[in-house]
Amino acid sequence: MNQAALLGRFRAEAIATATPAQLLTMLYDRLVLDLDRGVEAIENGDRSTANEQLTHAQEIVHELRASLDVSAWDGAGGLMEVYGYLLTELVGANIARDTKRVTACRDLVVPLRDAWHEAAAMVTVNAAPTSGQTSAAGPPSEPARAGVFRDGAATGYQPLGDLGVA
Repeated sequence: MNQAALLGRFRAEAIATATPAQLLTMLYDRLVLDLDRGVEAIENGDRSTANEQLTHAQEIVHELRASLDVSAWDGAGGLMEVYGYLLTELVGANIARDTKRVTACRDLVVPLRDAWHEAAAMVTVNAAPTSGQTSAAGPPSEPARAGVFRDGAATGYQPLGDLGVA
């Protein structure tokens, strides 16, 4: 097997065996990567690559939006509105080749990504101790406290398909 095939197999297995919390953080990580690549492509005048990256970013936001259960926690409605805003801005930025709009979207996404990573890590840390042991993780962040992740699963999200997140 060549290196590309091995990498593809590794990515497929990583996605197939990931927990819902890991899948969510993978989506956010890939979204930030797509936004960064989109800005770089626009700055380099590479319209085709910019379109590819920004379209993929839109697909990820669609996935996040479609899989969000707005009844799962109080902040879900606001998050749904953020996703709608991101979609509108990404479409407009792609049409106008506007790096400022893409950067503004990235600036919105990064804190969300970081919060989901924190919540996912707390689920892992809190799930690790055996009976009689305590976790040193401290109090959970707002998403974890709201019950977004229970038993290692993101209760507000149901991934719908493979978006090449690995």
